Formats: sequence, structure tokens, C-alpha cells
Amino acid sequence: MKCHNVDYEILGSEMQIVEVELDPGETVIAEAGVMNYMEDGVEFTATMGDGSEPEQGFFGKLASAGRRMLTGESFFLTHFTNHASGKRRVAFAAPYPGKILALDLATIGGGLTCQKNAFLCAALGTKIGIAFQRRLATGFFGGEGFILEKLEGDGMAFIHAGGHVVEKRLQGETLRVDTGCVVAFTQGIEFDIARAGGLKSMMFGGEGMFLATLSGTGTVYLQSLPFSRLAAEVVAHAGFSANSKDEGSVLGKLGNLFESS
Repeated sequence: MKCHNVDYEILGSEMQIVEVELDPGETVIAEAGVMNYMEDGVEFTATMGDGSEPEQGFFGKLASAGRRMLTGESFFLTHFTNHASGKRRVAFAAPYPGKILALDLATIGGGLTCQKNAFLCAALGTKIGIAFQRRLATGFFGGEGFILEKLEGDGMAFIHAGGHVVEKRLQGETLRVDTGCVVAFTQGIEFDIARAGGLKSMMFGGEGMFLATLSGTGTVYLQSLPFSRLAAEVVAHAGFSANSKDEGSVLGKLGNLFESS
């Protein structure tokens, strides 16, 4: 299904909003709960599936929604459609300080893999699926688990990143990154994990036990402020111990035990 051709405008600097302009009959799909406001004439429905395969039956939609739940996202996606006779706008807000990335999937190879919770909204026709991590170690230690979200299509998609966004274009190189700082990457990029260094560095270096390695040819989008790091700072300043040695990794709490002992 060819994606709807939506226009948009990103508002704000640190707490951004994306306003999507819909022509009559156009639809944008979004995660549940991210809508900020919409103009009269726009109506929304909670739907199983992303609508990219209109001929898909009930059980196909059920399976698609079930796969989304594996990423920790809502069972339903919300479809916003303009039923007015003129252009109307609907806006979606980022959940915490950072930047909204507007990505034309057609110009980046038709596909994007992103961490869970990064997806905000996309033009109808975008296929939203899951990408399993093939290597056991990558899924176990990589911070984002075995499953990432995969967006496919030829229209606009909008994802959110915490803090400042850095775009790295790799030409056969390898980039080593804190596991929580990876937001998304295009096709042609391989995602894996590697030890941060020797045993002493892993335990006491403060950079986590494992780093993400991204290699190949394509584009990687990084964030300076993962939500887990922001939440840890908030909790710590509220009087609780919430130090994290590895963003999202199952070994994060192990690092805390060494620090508190």
C-alpha cells in the first residue's frame, strides 16, 4: 500500500510537537496516548494493526497487534483521519525532553529499525513490525532486548529521541555506542554488542559492561539523553538510589551492587 502523502511542521525546541497536516481523506497513524491536539473535522479510531494491508483479516490484525505487544507497545494503534472538506491538522507531542525526527522512508531505503518507545506517528500505509535480534548475547545484554521496531514504507515517519540527536553516516566503519543511546538505524547497518573493555573497566569504569557496535553502510541516529538515564537522575535527586551502569541492560543492577558495597 502506498503511503499517504502528509505535510508536517515541527514546533518547539526542547519539548517538541509535530503538527501533521491532512488533506481530506488522509490518515496518520500514531502510538496510543501521544496525541496533543487536533482540529475540528479530524476523527480518530483505535485499531488493531497499522492499516498497511487493508485486505488483512481479523486474525491477521490480531497477530500483528500481538507482535507489537512484544515490544512493550500498546495493543492498538490510533488512526486519525480528516473527514472535513479542507485541510486539517493533528499534533503529537514528545513524551520527554528531546527532538522529533521527521524521516522520509522513501529516501532512506524504505526501512528503519528503531528502539521501542521511539515511534510517534507515521503516514497511513507505513508497515510497523518487529525485528528480532538474531544473536542471543545482543538480545540479552544489548539494552533494548531481543526485539526492536521496524518501520517500512515510502512515506513520512516520526520518531522521538531524548536530548540532542547526532546523525552518523557509516561507510563500512564500526561505531561503538552506549547501548541506551541508539535510537534508530537504516538498512545496511548491523547491530551487535561487545565488551566495554577489561574486567576492571567493565566493573568500575562507569560506562557499562557492554557497548553497542554498529557497522556497515547506512545512517545511525543517536540520542544524548536516554530516558533510563533521565529517570535515574530524577529518582536519585528525589532521595533514592537509582544509578544505572548499563542503559536498559539486565546487568545494570549488578553494577549498582558493586557501587553500593
